[in-house]
Amino acid sequence: MRKFWNFTHTENGENILRLDGEIASESWWGDEVTPKMFMSELAEFSGKDITVWINSPGGDVVAGSQIYTALKEHKGQVTVKIDGIAASAASVIAMAGDFVYMSPTSLFMIHDPITIAIGDQNDMEQAIAVLRECKESIINAYALKTGISRAKISRLMSDETWMNAKKAVELGFADKILYTDKESEKDDVLDSFIFGRRVVFNSLLSKLPKAKPPEPVSKDKSFMEEIETLKNEFEII
Repeated sequence: MRKFWNFTHTENGENILRLDGEIASESWWGDEVTPKMFMSELAEFSGKDITVWINSPGGDVVAGSQIYTALKEHKGQVTVKIDGIAASAASVIAMAGDFVYMSPTSLFMIHDPITIAIGDQNDMEQAIAVLRECKESIINAYALKTGISRAKISRLMSDETWMNAKKAVELGFADKILYTDKESEKDDVLDSFIFGRRVVFNSLLSKLPKAKPPEPVSKDKSFMEEIETLKNEFEII
């Protein structure tokens, strides 16, 4: 498995953890080497403050859960800084920060968990049940950080919601926008942005012109007359 994290020290003594790219390109489940490697490297910073930089589209939900828990358990302050994107499992990891900061140009995305399943009806039903429980576990992390109701978070996830920095701060997923003087951006969200894929799709669908249903065939019209009528109705040339 490609290593997606990197621990470093800066010259001024800052401890850095960088999460770049996909969170576990292969399944974390059943992998004894990679999780242990991550935990052992994190343990070297025990008792020390650490800054976690995130630029990731997400990945394995089990890896995301274990990294989130490890950071919550870390003995020392954890500051999360999102410089590119924190999506899917990476957004869950971001919730482990005692403070979560976002670059003005960064993005935050949450959605329902996804899986691939093969089998009969029972297998499909079991897969659905697992996805439901997985979603509830992810909501736990979002709710703990934001204080938003579980029902609202569930809707945001189902809509596959994308947020810029201001909207993420407004909703409580982040605490502050980097490089700004204000301690809180929550009172200045007039130009905040939120994008829900399903909401936008349904909105666009509702605006499409609806085709007028063809008139019922009249017994008084000939077959060719009916064809001409249908052509006119559907503007067939």
